[in-house]
Amino acid sequence: RFSLDRPTTLTANGSAIMAGSRTIRTMCPMNCHPTLCGMQVTVEDDQLRAITGDDDNPDSKGFLCLRGQAANEIIDNPDRILHPLMRRNRNAEWETVSWQDAMNEITARLERIERHEFGIWLGHGDAATNYGTRLGGLLSQRFAHLIGCQWWHPAMICWGLPGFGFGITGVLDVHTKEDMSAHADLIILWGANIASQPNTAPHLRKARKRGARVVTIDIRRSEAAALSDTAYIINAGSDAALALAMMHVLISEGLLDHSFIAQHTVGFEALSKHIQKFSPEWAATVTGLSSDAIRQLSRDYASTQKAMILVGGSSMHKQQQGWQASRAIACLPALTGKLGIPGAGLGPRHGAKTSGQALNSIAPTSGNACKHIIPNQMSAMAEAMQDKKVKALLLSGTDMLSSFSNSMEIDRALSGMDLIVCHDLFLNDTIRSHADIVLPATAWLEQIGCKMTNTHLYFMEQALPAPGETHTLSQILRQLALHFEVSEFFPWDSDEGFIDAIICHPSTGNATVTELRNDGGIRALNIKHQAYIDHCYPTPSGKVEFYSQQAEELGLPPLPVYQSVKDETDYPLAFRQGRTLKHFHGFYDHGQALPGLRKHNREPELWLAPDDAATRAIENGNWIKIFNQRGEMEARAIVTDKISPGIVWMRDGWSGINKLTSGASCIPDAAVDLFAFSAGQAAFDANVEVVKVELADKLTCQQGSAHP
Repeated sequence: RFSLDRPTTLTANGSAIMAGSRTIRTMCPMNCHPTLCGMQVTVEDDQLRAITGDDDNPDSKGFLCLRGQAANEIIDNPDRILHPLMRRNRNAEWETVSWQDAMNEITARLERIERHEFGIWLGHGDAATNYGTRLGGLLSQRFAHLIGCQWWHPAMICWGLPGFGFGITGVLDVHTKEDMSAHADLIILWGANIASQPNTAPHLRKARKRGARVVTIDIRRSEAAALSDTAYIINAGSDAALALAMMHVLISEGLLDHSFIAQHTVGFEALSKHIQKFSPEWAATVTGLSSDAIRQLSRDYASTQKAMILVGGSSMHKQQQGWQASRAIACLPALTGKLGIPGAGLGPRHGAKTSGQALNSIAPTSGNACKHIIPNQMSAMAEAMQDKKVKALLLSGTDMLSSFSNSMEIDRALSGMDLIVCHDLFLNDTIRSHADIVLPATAWLEQIGCKMTNTHLYFMEQALPAPGETHTLSQILRQLALHFEVSEFFPWDSDEGFIDAIICHPSTGNATVTELRNDGGIRALNIKHQAYIDHCYPTPSGKVEFYSQQAEELGLPPLPVYQSVKDETDYPLAFRQGRTLKHFHGFYDHGQALPGLRKHNREPELWLAPDDAATRAIENGNWIKIFNQRGEMEARAIVTDKISPGIVWMRDGWSGINKLTSGASCIPDAAVDLFAFSAGQAAFDANVEVVKVELADKLTCQQGSAHP
């Protein structure tokens, strides 16, 4: 029998909630680190009455974007999954079953396979994890390693690949946004869209008011361009080429910090010879910028001691050679001696931590009991599922069809699985097409949790009782561990105990849940606002590595390079994805389950340049078909001069978007776990063609939109 213990509803001091109105501090469920926004929720008689920004939150200071403002629509949503669902086969109708029956069916079917044939994959959804602290991720990893099943790191979906490039070079840590606003004189937003870091925007404005210059480098005029003095619009996938050309200018013109290079780097001589072929004239043909513009940017960067680069966390790297962009960019502050000083180095980046920021691991000391480990690599996961090396999956807070590159391959792989169990708030494409059992998840207000920015730790108090038969991921794993007699999995008395085990670290001042409650739910971290003040770099040499022997041993280029992806000549438009302030990836059924998000994102929209639209007789607002050799989808055309000819752009997360993308592995299997995070992201490259869809075709072929 399985225990059905529910989350206890508590006040800020730990006593049982009483009837009446109260205000509780929490964090928004719809954002990513380093941007995490504070919320104040008003609850009356166990009903959510209001959500507002938390004016006392030191990171967001009362700000809530459209995503956060729509979060109240998660609670009491008529489309919310509140009871377990099961179906006899994947073409049958869903039937509501008891929690007991659902768990009995899951464990009975898991008993039929080997432990290593069962895998756990967590997305970034509200049901699965808490950003910055990764509570769900760490707990599920502990479970998997003890029971001997597969577990894969969710960082491969977004920031793992760029992190690999920075890590190989030795500059993973970043400066804080506060250091940027107080000290930086030049800020380069390199593929960094403020839609992904809205809390950084006020600090950019503060820096500009102080006199700092802001430069944007991107493939389109994003929200960041509006906050910039200069915008450099480059060709898709040419970031590494631009960084290499900048190195050429720095080295050829002697714009270097020779003392820093001598003391804190290795491989400069090899880099100097290597870089000679990457001239600004060469880069002009690749990037679309003039050679004069490249030289001016390089000189401005070199001549400004307090120059900081903020690099995009995911979108600019979602291509086969994308990690080479962060690898090349990482060399620039080392060449010019901009590491370890205020207002310089590298600024806030998705997934990056500040110096000193850390949490405890709860991985078992006995190691990983899995007998046949499938690498943390999208392509390896898909292949293992197709080859029946993995026969069952537990998916929590994820729409795998939406988030994995080359969703056609993932679709085929999931079709052959013996068992797919999804734990989520709403139905999604993966659930509709492939799930056998759905377990209803608690939302962020219905469980306790923590989030952590680059500067603060935040406690998220439970504000509402868990509705229906919704359960936390912790409860599901505990029940599975009980069945499989893994007694050491959860040695704590409650979820508070397991959270304490993670957050009680010198970085947090050895915080505990009780102390956070007593402190009002906010605690400043013991971190440094500037990275690498001590000039100790996390590489084998302890220095910044222009030449990486680590990379060479993994079969990768030891020096930064630019490698163009083979042009698919039949499909002339480079397709790229990104983010906006009006959506949160593919979660909440592509945002369509929440009226506040659906209002702004009813259907996929593709940006294309006026010249490209005119060539294809496409007008603004037309329905169009986007296609290549892998698949197709439909969208609305947004004809805009904010993007250059030859490039088309769409916000990520739409159903069908990854029917177009390649899914090729970007780095070898042996390299994906070189760092604590996984860099096993498959390529999201795509070249496409676009044609107008006539009304008659539209009525007979409703593809592409989650809700046409």
